[in-house]
Amino acid sequence: MTYKIFWICLACLVLSACQTTSKLDQSNPSNDSVEATEDADVPEADTEQLGFIDTVPPVDSAEEEQTTQQDEPIAVIEKPKAPADIWERIRAGYGLDLDIDRPRLSSQLRWFSSHPSYLDRVSKRGERYLYYIVEELEKAGIPTEIALLPIVESGFDPFGYSHGRASGPWQFIPSTGQMYGLDQTWWYDGRRDIIGSTQAAIAYLTRLHKMFDGNWLHALASYNSGEGTVLRAIRKNKKAGKPTDFWSLDLPKETRAYVPKLIALAKIIKNPEKYNYSTYFIPNKPYFDVVNIGGQLDLAQAADMAEISIDEVYLLNPGFNQWATSPDGPHRLLMPISKAKLFRTKLAEIPSKERVTWVRYTVKAGDNLLLVAKQHNTTVNVLQNVNKISSTMIRVGQELMIPVAGNDIESYTLSSHQRLLAKQSRAPNRNRIKINYTVKPGDSLWLISNKYSIDSKTLARWNNMGLGDPLMPGKKLVVWLEPKASEKSTRSVMKKVVYTIRSGESLAVVANKFKVSINDIRDWNPKVGSQKYVQPGDKVTLLVNVVGG
Repeated sequence: MTYKIFWICLACLVLSACQTTSKLDQSNPSNDSVEATEDADVPEADTEQLGFIDTVPPVDSAEEEQTTQQDEPIAVIEKPKAPADIWERIRAGYGLDLDIDRPRLSSQLRWFSSHPSYLDRVSKRGERYLYYIVEELEKAGIPTEIALLPIVESGFDPFGYSHGRASGPWQFIPSTGQMYGLDQTWWYDGRRDIIGSTQAAIAYLTRLHKMFDGNWLHALASYNSGEGTVLRAIRKNKKAGKPTDFWSLDLPKETRAYVPKLIALAKIIKNPEKYNYSTYFIPNKPYFDVVNIGGQLDLAQAADMAEISIDEVYLLNPGFNQWATSPDGPHRLLMPISKAKLFRTKLAEIPSKERVTWVRYTVKAGDNLLLVAKQHNTTVNVLQNVNKISSTMIRVGQELMIPVAGNDIESYTLSSHQRLLAKQSRAPNRNRIKINYTVKPGDSLWLISNKYSIDSKTLARWNNMGLGDPLMPGKKLVVWLEPKASEKSTRSVMKKVVYTIRSGESLAVVANKFKVSINDIRDWNPKVGSQKYVQPGDKVTLLVNVVGG
């Protein structure tokens, strides 16, 4: 009987080893169309400046080895040994046709191969996520080259945000994210959630692959620019009697470079020695475990329980915007696999009322629910739900229970608010002068950027915004001005002046003296601008045109 079972198992292994995956038809005719090298667009990624996520070292997620004693050895058939390095596993699952020689591709290959430090950096960022992504791609039957797509999309930065309002490692725009179940609230943005966004990307790519009859290059191009753009380009070429492969289509410049970037990365990872590169070793084992937390939890408290840094908690759970998980879920946290058991144990010991810090607040004259929510870094909906309030009406003397951060809010360094402050405090270069600007009714990014003679995209980038993001009155923006700036009609040289208010002077007097507006003075000096009156001895910073028109 034992021999019979042995031969059955052996036959199964032989059959599975004989199964091969044929390469997908990529429809790549020989040079029917001429490609100009200027079409090749190199990545705009952070090649010059390290981001704050690069300063957080990964946790040693090695599982403790467990040994079991057995009275008698059991004969087993050894499975093929899994590769130790995740890159080996990725190479083994390749499914795209990489035997391509195109000018656009050559340009991307030159760029990546000449920036090995960038490849190392994005690999280190991806160390937390790659095992999970590869595992899910294999389950879905998707070529594992797609695991490299977050490098093209976001540089594996889970907090990546584009001027087109795309967010997260897979860069979903708001509408597509909602279409694939990625909620976007004050507390939580599913586009940054590692599990949620990866599942959404797989579902989206699978649909596109089916739509384009198994053509992965068309599917990838559609992931970047939308299926409508690619379908129109295909119809246009068919009507003109031209080939309809990806390389022959008239697509937006970004999309024409997008697919070659992925293929270039895949070629370098497949044969790094050929490109004088040595891949950064990433273990082929899970980095995180999923822990069901059952409700809202302060993220600083979670970090303490797991004995890891709060930055590590945010990097594994980048979907959470604030100091705690969302009260509406998802009620799960990803934890380094070596810390998950400890975290579960300590979580079970904490009473549910102690998972979030609470304060009791007495409503004062002049308060409203929105003001109270802003003062305590929460939302009106949370206050209504917690206090069982059906409207926004509150009365003087009424007591409200409010969930608040257990630690100083500044310690939640990768929360949405703290990331914005960090972004706004980074000068583009040493010579720039920082201007604090408060958005006024009727303002737009275009109007503000035009006022300071800068580009709208640049202004949006300085403030971690997309060009289509709503601009609400009262929002704080930063503008980084060159000391010397050229305006359309007059030549100007801007000089930074610190002026001391004299007896009898008001902001209007100072504004008139230096030919600037009162609003500008308030923007340049938030502390002084918040006062009703200025006092003799107060100092204000001014940007003065010392040349004039």
